[in-house]
Amino acid sequence: MRITYPLLLLCILSSCKSKVKKAVVYDWVPMEVTATAYNSVSWQTSYEHPKITAWGDSIKPGVKWIAVSRDLLRKGLRHNTMVKIDTFQGIYLVKDKMHYRWRNRIDIYMGKDIQKAREWGRRKVQIKYAVPKDTITRP
Repeated sequence: MRITYPLLLLCILSSCKSKVKKAVVYDWVPMEVTATAYNSVSWQTSYEHPKITAWGDSIKPGVKWIAVSRDLLRKGLRHNTMVKIDTFQGIYLVKDKMHYRWRNRIDIYMGKDIQKAREWGRRKVQIKYAVPKDTITRP
């Protein structure tokens, strides 16, 4: 059986599937929250595992991560949600949950720099969090 090159090329091209990925487009939802700062030290987090977040992610200095109060989980700030904070550059990821007592609050991870976290203190900030466009229900 003899296969010609044009026929072979046609078979190869017809079996290829398009691998073009569709870009995800986000709406950025604004919200005002109280922002505090925290460090990966045992007396601020878990005594047994100060470098493990509530979702099990291994935290390390240099990452742009935040913890959110549990009421914000219901508003859409779930694990790995992208967040922009008006006083910081870049995008932060939701990687940790705060204690049940906190409401409308984020905690910005500041590595092991306790002095920097203390200087930050507690402030009202504007954040925007990413929600894929097709998941927002409009009235």
